[in-house]
Amino acid sequence: MGGRWASSRRRAWDAEVEDAARAASIHDAIVGLEHGYETRIGEEGIKLSVGEKQRMAIARALLADPRILILDEATSSLDSATEALLQAALDNLMRGRTSFVVAHRLSTIVRADQIVVLEQGVVTESGTHTELLEHGGLYARLYREQFRVALEAVADS
Repeated sequence: MGGRWASSRRRAWDAEVEDAARAASIHDAIVGLEHGYETRIGEEGIKLSVGEKQRMAIARALLADPRILILDEATSSLDSATEALLQAALDNLMRGRTSFVVAHRLSTIVRADQIVVLEQGVVTESGTHTELLEHGGLYARLYREQFRVALEAVADS
């Protein structure tokens, strides 16, 4: 991985790669591999979990340093522990850049400057998380439903 991580603008130096991996919450997993940053991954190497693949993609995006970022369901197939790691990485990735985030898991977008709610392709609401909760529309209903499910899961465990 290390020096072979290509960004869209240049080959990244090892220190840049390590910084990106730390910001993406994947560094510890990488150094735990037999050959660390030089480990081959994919078909001819080791297999990564869904969460590890997503955090690797975030590290690569950090290296590319795009002005505009588009994320589509970045946390959709993750367990809660992995989602927490990925959310920290996403926060690092989105900081200081314009980001468009498509999300059904509302925990992914609660800190967004502006949330736009679409229903059947039509904008029905927009605002901050707090504003949308106060409005009591679709976003608030969906948020309460997701929060209720999370609370029930904690109570059942």
